[in-house]
Amino acid sequence: MKFDYRRSHTCGDLDLSSVGKRVTLSGWVHRRRDLGGLIFIDLRDRFGLTQLIFDPNKNQDLHTRASKLRAEWVISIRGEVAPRGTANERLATGEIEVQVDELEILSPAKTPPISISDDLTDVSEEIRLKYRYLDIRRGEIAKNLAVRHLAMHHTRNYLHEHGFLEITTPILVKSIPETGARDYLVPSRIYPGNFYGLPQSPQIFKQLLMVSCMDKYFQIAQCFRDENLRADRQPEFTQIDIEMSFGIPEDLQRLIEGLMVKLFKECRGIQLPTPFPYMAHKDCIEYYGTDRPDLRFGMSLVRLDDIVMRSTSTIFLETLNVGGCAKAILVKSGATASRKELDNYVQFVQQFGLGGLAWIKRQEEGVSSSVAKFFTEELMQEIFSRTQLEKGDLLLIAAGTEEAVNQGLDHLRRHIAKEKKLIPEGQFNFLWVVDFPLLRWNAEDKRMESEHHPFTSPHPDDLHLLDTDPLKVRALAYDLVLNGYELGGGSQRIHNGDLQEKMFGILNLTPQEIEEKFGFFVEALKYGTPPHLGVAFGLDRIVMLLTGTENIRDVIAFPKTQKGSDLMMQTPSPATKKQLNELKIQAESVEITWI
Repeated sequence: MKFDYRRSHTCGDLDLSSVGKRVTLSGWVHRRRDLGGLIFIDLRDRFGLTQLIFDPNKNQDLHTRASKLRAEWVISIRGEVAPRGTANERLATGEIEVQVDELEILSPAKTPPISISDDLTDVSEEIRLKYRYLDIRRGEIAKNLAVRHLAMHHTRNYLHEHGFLEITTPILVKSIPETGARDYLVPSRIYPGNFYGLPQSPQIFKQLLMVSCMDKYFQIAQCFRDENLRADRQPEFTQIDIEMSFGIPEDLQRLIEGLMVKLFKECRGIQLPTPFPYMAHKDCIEYYGTDRPDLRFGMSLVRLDDIVMRSTSTIFLETLNVGGCAKAILVKSGATASRKELDNYVQFVQQFGLGGLAWIKRQEEGVSSSVAKFFTEELMQEIFSRTQLEKGDLLLIAAGTEEAVNQGLDHLRRHIAKEKKLIPEGQFNFLWVVDFPLLRWNAEDKRMESEHHPFTSPHPDDLHLLDTDPLKVRALAYDLVLNGYELGGGSQRIHNGDLQEKMFGILNLTPQEIEEKFGFFVEALKYGTPPHLGVAFGLDRIVMLLTGTENIRDVIAFPKTQKGSDLMMQTPSPATKKQLNELKIQAESVEITWI
């Protein structure tokens, strides 16, 4: 009779209440230990580990077969659950073991190139990505994927309970570069020389669904952006996409806060306080140098322009006279910083376009500073008062363009907070960032661009500025930030066809360009469009924060590298000549060296 390898239990199920039961377990050999004639096998599946015992006194043939088992072989066993002699408190199944009387080897395995049972601190991420299926098998990635599943499950249930319909939108869409980052293009075989774009988001489709009377929509959508990557960004990502009609931003924000409360409670057992606080975009930039501030620690930026303008420092004066600024961050109890530490801070900010840092230490024995000779005693006292610099503290001052100072000090405050362990563990500080600018000036192309996308509604209080001073117009937009990460954002949409065409005009799109790129959408707005608004969140980033990792690849089953390549499948890869001929495309491929 053929061995039946269907499991009666998983390797995480059994405990003392199971003693005496006859069970069938299937899984991977985690470890094998030969002790005094007895062979102990730790059997693993995604639910846990269970210890097996092969006793030569009970079945010598079975014991001999067990002696040939190696790590990562897939086996199935039958046996009786017995209490374990010495309990292993680190395992959920640590009080029992299974005395095996039947064994079936389902699949032998080569020696893995990475260890499944040991720590992988010495293994490069490239090797782990090349053998991703083995890395998942180790357990940490599998746990993250289980959290991801829970987040998706509870998102669907929550939005269903609030009357939202899950609707799938197309993957092959029209390429419209003006709506965000660079598109991935897909050539059409049937229409040679023409291309689809992969969606950066379902933006236009979800607005069209509002026109279609589907007043509450959501989708957990795959999206694609051909942009430079980093630790928390991937070329293909998953987005929780939501749109609703006949609402205002506060309605949607309360809905999203409820969703976050649900996810953190169900996935982490954490109860979040609501409502989340708000901060205007200009205040985020002024006090934190970024529109995604981490509020778990202090060290906000303090402007010192008016004080340093009265100093005798030519560097400060020249910088401010050409439109630059001077800001500082306070490091509590930082006056003990060595000269080497200060030099490291200088080198750190130089990568963001700053020439250096000035510093002031207020010590018990007096003030030590790299710029003391340029400031009178009165000016120093003004700096102490404004920055709340007390004895034992360190002040770091940067001067340069607004962009360089904000970016440099933003990254420096995060760097120092992490270095000095100022960030409390297990704390989640949400923030709604509002009142974004509607437009920005593209100096290279000499034209206006949308800060978010061209369908974002101007703030109703600023509509009068669209013709006279459009860069001062605020958007009716909002981002949700958590611990320095942008989780996602959205806006009230333009539902008036005349206003939408006016926006296209401000963006310097010709009537022909509007027709070619957005004609179908402009036409749809003419058939009765309800006021509507929406939001989109990066599921990958939410799960990254739920699981406590800082690498978004840790929560994606088969991610790409920071260069957008798949080391396991070795893609991107050249198309065959036959494929290119069918598409009527000529291409010169670049050779890729794989590890």
